[in-house]
Amino acid sequence: MEKSPDKYLMDISESILSIEDYLDGISEFSQYKSNKMLRRAVEREFEIIGEALNKLNQISNNIEISSKQKIISKRNRVIHGYDKVDDEIV
Repeated sequence: MEKSPDKYLMDISESILSIEDYLDGISEFSQYKSNKMLRRAVEREFEIIGEALNKLNQISNNIEISSKQKIISKRNRVIHGYDKVDDEIV
């Protein structure tokens, strides 16, 4: 079953909103840094965003999204370089 661009765009939108929700009330980087569950949740949403962009690019590469390739590359670094994830960059 082929997925539509709308499905991937919705996944991206939902992940962005989730990140915003997770970070609501977090005013200091130290709060983020000290909360492993929060960090992992944000990382996971970035993974979803990057994977959805990658799939979107495969089925409809004419949709313009700024920094699309950088986001996909960041997803790959988070997944494959999990031991080198820099919380400040995330």
